[in-house]
Amino acid sequence: MTTPKRDFLHSLWDFFCSLKLTMFLLISLAVISIIGTVIPQGIPPQEYLAEISPAKIKLYKTLGFFDMYHSWWFILLLYLLTVNLIACSIKRLPHIWKIITEPVTLLGESLERSLANVATIKSPDEPAALKEQIVTFLTAEFAAPVVTEVDGAWHFFAQKTPWCRLSVYFVHLSVIIIFIGSLIGSLFGYKGFVNILEGETVSKVMLRSEKELDLGFSLRLEQFSVAKYANGAPKEFKSILTVLENGKPVPDYTNARVIVNDPLTYKGITFYQSSYGNAGNYFFTVSDLDGKNPVAIAVASQSSANLPDGSSMHVLEATKDISQFSPGLSGPAAQVELHTADGKTESFVVYANHPELNIQHAQQHGAGPVIHYKGAEERMYTGLQVAKDPGVEVVWLGCLLMVVGIYAAFFMSHRRIWVRIQGGIVTVCGNASKNQSAFLQTFEGLVERLGTALAKEKQP
Repeated sequence: MTTPKRDFLHSLWDFFCSLKLTMFLLISLAVISIIGTVIPQGIPPQEYLAEISPAKIKLYKTLGFFDMYHSWWFILLLYLLTVNLIACSIKRLPHIWKIITEPVTLLGESLERSLANVATIKSPDEPAALKEQIVTFLTAEFAAPVVTEVDGAWHFFAQKTPWCRLSVYFVHLSVIIIFIGSLIGSLFGYKGFVNILEGETVSKVMLRSEKELDLGFSLRLEQFSVAKYANGAPKEFKSILTVLENGKPVPDYTNARVIVNDPLTYKGITFYQSSYGNAGNYFFTVSDLDGKNPVAIAVASQSSANLPDGSSMHVLEATKDISQFSPGLSGPAAQVELHTADGKTESFVVYANHPELNIQHAQQHGAGPVIHYKGAEERMYTGLQVAKDPGVEVVWLGCLLMVVGIYAAFFMSHRRIWVRIQGGIVTVCGNASKNQSAFLQTFEGLVERLGTALAKEKQP
């Protein structure tokens, strides 16, 4: 009655110990991770959503492609790989542990036949004298040996770096630790964003799930500045932030500078410089072609405004001095996008110091409204990415352990030397767990130096 159950358990155990399962899971995770690279994670931008059909959007949401690394099926693959690594380690570790802790110290005939590196040295000296010479030699040239006497024969065993056989298990453990750190960050961490106007204070951030989260403290933007290249492209943008607890500035976190690749971290929450913009208003006057019926229009930086003729307008970009882009012109200018009442869209530049160009543009386009730029009320805001990952220290620990394991696996080997004195014959054997060609040179040099050492002892 118990045989089918035992067979099933054995089959299940062999399944999780299978190297094929390991390769399948690793390849699957690598291929699936491409999805997270191609498809935007979190809240996809509207430009991306506009390019795919509603059916695909629904399918992607159902499969969790917009938050793939937190989806149940991706986490399930990580769990399976973790169980697979643990099962493989448990199955193979006892044998490796026995080799390390209970080495074969006697050089028997069967062991000698199984080893590729074997050499013999003849000596007429007494075994007792040879024993002291070989112990001294191995201690100085290789490692302190274990000495055993069996049936009148002396056996010597020395080894180096036996623990490097555990390197693969260090790598297994490091992968598991990294997974644990990732799960800690996934379950107890978050990512979000916040925009802060100059002089204003926020205490909440918007998460990727579009939920607000209370930070437990406040953050005030003291100042925002942008350094630009000669062509007007941004060179560096910088936020000066102050952390507030119960309305009071926190020492060491007052006027803290945040730039790209130099974030601010407080209570495990990190604020990265992400974006910026002008949250002030742009001012225009709109009139007829002959300058009559002027109307003052204020356009918010993040919205549009309606014009008297039924069209709407929003600002794409503005500059304080157009001369850096158009030599011969000067003064403020703004690039606007006009949506006419009949559904047409047009983008053009309007000027503050060159009204004749504004009138000329209106004449060329059907004598429409003349738009004059009057300048802007600049009020900068900073856009910050907010992240908390309590598992990052665990991940770093796993990465460090992986580096140690990989180094030991590729650049170190378990090297063993056996020596037997029997009937005036000194037999030397050696073995290495990897890189046999390099060990052969070491072995041959060791045997040559041992023969030289024994020959010197014979001299009066």
